[in-house]
Amino acid sequence: MKATGKKKAVPAAPVRIVVADDHPVVRFGVRNMLESEPGFEIVGEAADGDSAVKETTELQPDVLLLDLHMPRIPGLEAMRSIVDKSPRVKVILLTSTVSTQQIIEALQIGARGIVLKDSVAEDLAQAIRAVLSGDYWIGGERVANLVAALNELMKVAAAVSEKKTYGLTPRELGVVTCIVEGCSNKDIAKQFTISEETVKRHLSNIFDKTGVSTRLELALFAIAHKLVTLES
Repeated sequence: MKATGKKKAVPAAPVRIVVADDHPVVRFGVRNMLESEPGFEIVGEAADGDSAVKETTELQPDVLLLDLHMPRIPGLEAMRSIVDKSPRVKVILLTSTVSTQQIIEALQIGARGIVLKDSVAEDLAQAIRAVLSGDYWIGGERVANLVAALNELMKVAAAVSEKKTYGLTPRELGVVTCIVEGCSNKDIAKQFTISEETVKRHLSNIFDKTGVSTRLELALFAIAHKLVTLES
């Protein structure tokens, strides 16, 4: 007798995701949020840019969620290496703040999406599905035509003269202001309600981004490049 039963549908493989962010709370939150969604699986985590490159290269996930501001290797530099070694992996940048110029550079390097951290709960799952379908995710919406989007972004960048901040985040700029004012690490930790270890990590990132190596050099650099506003 011939079998008459229908073939069972094979369930789709889950989307394999690596989360790279230097804040454990962010990684925990993203993991919990995505694993509550059907079809997503977190297969790896990374706390710095170097680990992000290694994890992505070894695990070959479908999607990498990469913090733009990472220690050891900054997000954009890490992404260059990842896109070169693992071109199949779709990179979505997570960031608290981003300039138009950084968005343009990220898309030109190979990012498929940019999601602001304060919009993660609303946008992240949609952004992942958009890039997996072949589109991009920019400014909270799906973008099908990258060339047109880049042209619009370049017009905005040309029209708005943005203050050069050397990739420093608002918190890092706050730390720089404290350094110029002569604050100790303990003072900075108290002001921002963070640990002294976190202050040291911020300073390490700031030194890397500005190319200085001491607090005095940083203070002079900040004043010369108008990173802080001095009270008269």
